[in-house]
Amino acid sequence: MLPEQIKNFREMVTLKDGTYILLRPLNRDDEKHLLEFYLAVSDDDTRYIRHNIKDLGLIHSWCEQLDYSKVLPILAFVKDRVVGSASLHFFEGPKRHISEVRLFLAKDFRKRGLGMKMIKALIELARKQGVSILQAEVIAEQTKFVKAFEMLGFKSQATLDDFFLFPDGDSRDVVFMTMSLRAKTDEF
Repeated sequence: MLPEQIKNFREMVTLKDGTYILLRPLNRDDEKHLLEFYLAVSDDDTRYIRHNIKDLGLIHSWCEQLDYSKVLPILAFVKDRVVGSASLHFFEGPKRHISEVRLFLAKDFRKRGLGMKMIKALIELARKQGVSILQAEVIAEQTKFVKAFEMLGFKSQATLDDFFLFPDGDSRDVVFMTMSLRAKTDEF
């Protein structure tokens, strides 16, 4: 997809309870909404996020330095409130055919099907970008998340011991998962 097509991407999804959610790419005007979303995250939940989302400068840089060829962030909106953030992270060089999937949901929008819908949207966007393999890293003890990714077509490739390190030094095992987006053929 061209950057202009990405900017124009919109998908309306309906949760099981009838809630309508708009999925669309992050844009520069979303800084206030993104700040509200991340500032509401509990201290316990921030432990699972790779970046210091309480850093206002970081959120500002995400909005100001958008480059959809490196990171394609998708937001989930209920009216003017961001309730979810998912992203595709593109690699370069020998891994240029691979993208990493990341997801974070507002606490009150978990276990409602939003995560599955956002990952499905990322899968379709990745296909349109010509990505061959998606990867995801899931904390091993979060077995429901592992099963959800498996339901979407991801396969567990390995469990990496002590691969995720919390700010306090505690560690967790991570399940490394992949999904092939291109069918392998045995044609000759």
